[in-house]
Amino acid sequence: MFHWLRDHRRAEARKRPFPPEWEAFVRANLSHYCVLDDAERAELRAMMQVFLEEKLWEGCGGLDLSDEIRVTIAAQACLLQLGLPHDYYRNVESILVYPSTVVPPEHHPGVYERVDSPVGAPVPLLGQAFAQGPVILVWDAVLHGARHPEQGHNVVYHEFAHKLDMLDGAADGTPPLADRDQLAEWVAVCSREFLRLRRLAEKGHKTFLDAYGAKNEAEFFAVATEEFFDRPLALQKHAPDLYSVLSAYYRQDPAGRVKRTCPAEQ
Repeated sequence: MFHWLRDHRRAEARKRPFPPEWEAFVRANLSHYCVLDDAERAELRAMMQVFLEEKLWEGCGGLDLSDEIRVTIAAQACLLQLGLPHDYYRNVESILVYPSTVVPPEHHPGVYERVDSPVGAPVPLLGQAFAQGPVILVWDAVLHGARHPEQGHNVVYHEFAHKLDMLDGAADGTPPLADRDQLAEWVAVCSREFLRLRRLAEKGHKTFLDAYGAKNEAEFFAVATEEFFDRPLALQKHAPDLYSVLSAYYRQDPAGRVKRTCPAEQ
């Protein structure tokens, strides 16, 4: 009964007219929107209607949570799932948005807490995704990343890639895949590219993928996702096998979209 009610509610949300002001926000702030075809745009808008309704949204740090903020985040999060079978990020219940860079409070170990390494100072955050908790985002970084894909940094893609990764219960850089063959290719390609990035980063060499992706496999997947959607032609050129496995997973071809709609960028 619960699932029937949920599915009915979602079907109704998907059929509602998409507000013109929301369309304007998406067109102004999501650069990838212009390379989608009509059917893809319609599906993205329908997904956003459900996503915006079902998630709990909270403005933090004095932020007035406007429709532009919610719509801009929803458009990017839903774009990742556009080709995937999905349940509207079932592991995301709430989204907390701060106006600018967040510095978490300093952690003081408790009396009975075991400390195995030095406790460092809090690190400024642009976003964070918790396995059993919310997604935290910073609005100025969200807007900048959405409007400037040429820089290859998108905090929404990054944090929601983590949430996709966590769907199987582990943040290990391998999201749920279709079958054993896809898993085998994923492991072979991503392991090779991750180790290559780590070697180059350790030597201080400039890398196409952000060196932050060398931290661990989970960050590698999130960083690679940013490049896949933001700079697909460059990723296809620098790491064609990585582009191929990401395209097979997401069931999308951003490079093909760019070539089709923006031939001058080839």
